[in-house]
Amino acid sequence: MGGERRGKLGPAVQIAPAARVDKFEVFFDLVFVVSFFIITRATAANVTGRELLHAMLVLAVLWWCWIAHSVVASRLRLGEGFVPVLMVVGMMALFTFALALPQTFGGLHEGAAGPILVTISYVVIRGVHSALYWRATEGKPEARRKLYQFVPEVAITTTLLLVAALVPPTIANPNVGLWVRDGLWIAVVVVQYSSGLLTGSHGWEVTSAEHWTERYDLILIIALGESVISVGVGGNLIGKPVTWPAIPAALLGILFTAALWWAHFDMIGPAARIALHAAQGAPRIAMARDAYAYLYLPMIAGIILFAIGAKELVRTITDPAGGVSEHGHGPAVPLLFAGVMLYLAADLAFQWRTLRTVTWTRIGVLVVLAVGLPVARELSALLALALLTAICVALVAVEVMVLADSRHALRQAVFEERASHEASEAAWRARWHDGDAEAPVE
Repeated sequence: MGGERRGKLGPAVQIAPAARVDKFEVFFDLVFVVSFFIITRATAANVTGRELLHAMLVLAVLWWCWIAHSVVASRLRLGEGFVPVLMVVGMMALFTFALALPQTFGGLHEGAAGPILVTISYVVIRGVHSALYWRATEGKPEARRKLYQFVPEVAITTTLLLVAALVPPTIANPNVGLWVRDGLWIAVVVVQYSSGLLTGSHGWEVTSAEHWTERYDLILIIALGESVISVGVGGNLIGKPVTWPAIPAALLGILFTAALWWAHFDMIGPAARIALHAAQGAPRIAMARDAYAYLYLPMIAGIILFAIGAKELVRTITDPAGGVSEHGHGPAVPLLFAGVMLYLAADLAFQWRTLRTVTWTRIGVLVVLAVGLPVARELSALLALALLTAICVALVAVEVMVLADSRHALRQAVFEERASHEASEAAWRARWHDGDAEAPVE
């Protein structure tokens, strides 16, 4: 840190091959996850097929923005130099996007202010990421060419969002207007994700496989944490006197969420991380795109769906008018089971894409969940939640016993790598107090 830069922000810093996630990136994710919470709350207020479609469309558009963010973060340290300043602008736009979401798919008579604000926020978010990617690829013509390839996608999707905000209210038949708006949003999602496939892997770069995997793992953990918050807030567990029915409902909610965390992060996540480290060149890019950028989306969609279902069940359980014997209302139980099934099915696809293996226990638990759904619909809300929790915990217990040898070998490899890395870090830091290196700048 030279004296000529003292008091200045400094330049952008390229990411290193063994880099980890920057703390600023976690800060950004905490703002991003507000949108998950808003999607869950807005959809739970009126659970219909159309509202679920809207929730998934908004999630897909937001997730594409997050993918663009992760691509930039794979090249630049987001917490260094002038980069955080631009990222704060992006965060403000993202927060505005999230706040305007409830008005995005409201009645056509509500006006276009909310949808237009969403479009403007979208443009700012994409603009910030494009500017940073331009800076990160300076002197790298092949990498910069990828930015040019995505200019049509940004232009088309922005135009579609603007048309979706302005045209439907002018259509005489409100039902036709609503379907036109939905169709335009569907087109946005199709254009976004097809462009990611059509542009191919040439020119992309995942400098640090460690950073890429950790980045996506952290957003998945945050999404799981958000589901707990949604259940607690929406299920009337916060700010109300503690009741006996609320205690088992809360414990079951935590338990099955923890089981779902375990299902991915105990073995599949660490093994996939090693697989991405082992891959090089185009295979690494394709795996990073397919497994992480694309397949994490249905996993997060599953989290949002089961959070909506669990929230409704907990609300029923804690409602004094119903109580523990009350059945789940509406689609609460189907959403709970379908969300968990989507999460586990996407995780199974993730396992196949990264490891080329399929665990029979995962196929078995999907069958059990499908069979258990009609049974759960006949049970009280508390028992339905207990049944789902029992299935998820049983999956974890069976895999711990059946896959014990594989699990031990994997964790031993991870431990040895971690111990070696920590020893190297400790040796470097020892120079600070051994007098072999220049002391850090105060």
